[in-house]
Amino acid sequence: MKKMKIINYDKQEFQKYLEDLKMVGAISSLFSDSSTPMLYYRATENLYCNAFGAKNLARSDVPADAKYGKFGIGIKTFLEGNKKTYQKIEEFNNQHSLYENLEAENKILKISELRNKRLEFTMNTYDIDEMIFHCIVRNEKGFHFFEEQMDFIDVENIKIQSINKNTIDFTDNKHNYKFNITKSTLYKQFITDDYFASINVVIAEDPLSLIQMTNMKSVVKITENETLILPLYSYQNGNKIVPEKSGLNQWNAAGRKRHPNEVYIPFPAKIRKRYPDFFPPREQCFDVKLPSGRIISMKVCQDNDKAIMSNPNKALGEWILRNVLQLEELELLTYDKLLGIGIDSVVFEKHEDNYTVDFRRIEDTYEGDDN
Repeated sequence: MKKMKIINYDKQEFQKYLEDLKMVGAISSLFSDSSTPMLYYRATENLYCNAFGAKNLARSDVPADAKYGKFGIGIKTFLEGNKKTYQKIEEFNNQHSLYENLEAENKILKISELRNKRLEFTMNTYDIDEMIFHCIVRNEKGFHFFEEQMDFIDVENIKIQSINKNTIDFTDNKHNYKFNITKSTLYKQFITDDYFASINVVIAEDPLSLIQMTNMKSVVKITENETLILPLYSYQNGNKIVPEKSGLNQWNAAGRKRHPNEVYIPFPAKIRKRYPDFFPPREQCFDVKLPSGRIISMKVCQDNDKAIMSNPNKALGEWILRNVLQLEELELLTYDKLLGIGIDSVVFEKHEDNYTVDFRRIEDTYEGDDN
């Protein structure tokens, strides 16, 4: 019996998706001598979003590569092999300090908690109700499709299966996982015993001729928007911290009584100097689209233009502190909280008529940003 797909795709859109994938697979000999058609993962993400009108989240570096309605879609493409393949689902390079000194069992518990926090963060940030894997399995015949739930790891039922020099294998009685200690990478086992759809792919002997014969009705224009990365932290004695009385804890500042959602995003002097015209002048409001699709008004303000705030001010804190980070009112945000989720900066993107904002993973990106 074939696996049921989780999403009920429009038939015409799904057919377009299959045809586009078939065309990409047909030109595999441009890139490989293999008899199995290739799919580059970025191309797959773009084709999925193009066919179904999904929002592309691939640049956001979260477990979901796309958002389709209220679904978060993790798109995986891999070789069929023995139909019991392990595929990468998360990396923890920048959270190494949280688990490196733990024994195997506690290390896996911590890794599982970090993975679950990452899933929860993604769902909160992008207004997603359900996370799934959309998988494209490749063999010599072509491409084969199945979907399954992207489950949280059941930390109460974790069992270590084996411990090797570089890997720890474990299960939660729903799925099998493998954590590579050296690579700080978590893998999940995918059982590919049946598919809800399949297409045969014939690799073209002369892919360039095939491309030239394709009737291109339009030319795709690629544009690069300006981006600016801003930190959600500052430094104290060489360590990253979230100040207790400013930034995302501005509500805790001394003096007048403040609303629990009163916050701002720091706009450091060296970034202001380098990008003086990225934002409109001080106190001039501009629209910003949040990752969920909601639009709020924001502005540059405070002494020396050191802050990005919302208008009304509490809108920004409601989004970051309550909706995304799930903090209680009057609960201080700490850098450890950001570290546990794996983010510590935001990225603004400048468009013709508005801005967008999203979170960035911990990579020390804003200090060396050359965008």
